[in-house]
Amino acid sequence: MTDRTDQADSAPTLIAHRGFAGENPENTVPAVERAAGVARGEDSTGGTGSRRVPAAGRRADWVEVDAMPTADGDPVVIHDAALSGRGGRGLTDASGVVWETDTATVTDAEVLDSGATVPLLVDVLDAVPPDVDVNVELKNPGRWDLRPDEKLAGDALAERTAAWRPFVERVLDVAEGRENDLLFSSFCEGALAAVRALSATAVAPLVSESIADGVAIAREHDAVAVHPPIDAIRGTPFFDAERFGAPDGDPAATGGIDVLAAAREAGVAVNVWTVETWYEADRLAAAGVDGIIADYSAVLRG
Repeated sequence: MTDRTDQADSAPTLIAHRGFAGENPENTVPAVERAAGVARGEDSTGGTGSRRVPAAGRRADWVEVDAMPTADGDPVVIHDAALSGRGGRGLTDASGVVWETDTATVTDAEVLDSGATVPLLVDVLDAVPPDVDVNVELKNPGRWDLRPDEKLAGDALAERTAAWRPFVERVLDVAEGRENDLLFSSFCEGALAAVRALSATAVAPLVSESIADGVAIAREHDAVAVHPPIDAIRGTPFFDAERFGAPDGDPAATGGIDVLAAAREAGVAVNVWTVETWYEADRLAAAGVDGIIADYSAVLRG
C-alpha cells in the first residue's frame, strides 16, 4: 500500500469501496469486475472470456469487499448481517441472518434487483486480475458480540482472537496462492490479531471513534495502514472537531490526535473512507492521505 510521505505529487491509491458501490451492485462479482476494468462476455472466437474495458472514471488500484461466513462456514461477500440489509434497505431479495443461513440460500439471494447474487469470496477473488489488489474487510466471524472500535489487551484480546480464528482460517485458505497483494482490514482488533497469528498477510485497522486506539492497534499488529473516516482528517473542510478535535485544547487527549501525523510517526499509510465526490478526493489528496476508499470511480481526476 503506497505511502505518500515522500511522494507529495503522486495521486492517492484508488480503492473501490464494495466494487464502487455508487455505480455497481455492491459486493458482487460484476461490481468487482467493473471496478477492476474487466468485462465478461463473448470473445472474438465466439467463446466466453474476459477483456479490459474502460471504467466510468479511473480503474481501481485496489478493490475492497466485505466478508462474513454462512451457516456452513463458507466466506461470502456481503456487508450487512441481515440479508434484507440494515434498516430494511432491501439489500437482497432474501431474509435472515447471513451466518444463520445455509450457503445455497445466501448465494442465491439477488443483490439490489441487479440480477447478480451474493458471491462466495473465492469467486470474487477469482474475478480480480492479478494486477489489481484486494482489501478484504473482515465484517463478522458469525456472532453478535463483536467489540468493534476497541483496543483490547490480555485475556480480552485472546478471547476475541480465538472467536475470529475459525473464520479467518477459512478466509486465508480461500486467499492462498493469489498473485494480488492482499490486505485484511477490520473494525475488530481480534480479527486483525487472528490474521497476524496465522499469516504474514498485511492488516489495517478501520477506525470510527478513537484515532489513538486505531494507531495503537496498527502498531501492535504491525499494520501497513490505518483506515479512518473522512471527518477525521485535519486540514480539510470535512474535519469534525467535535468528534476528533482535542478536548479543552489538549492535543494529547484521546480523540485529539492528528491521524496523518500519528500514522507517519508509526510508519503506516492512511486510507480514508468513504469518498463520494471529486471535491472530497481533491481536498484529501492535498492533505496528504495515501488512499481514497471511494464509491465512485471518477473521484480522482487526471
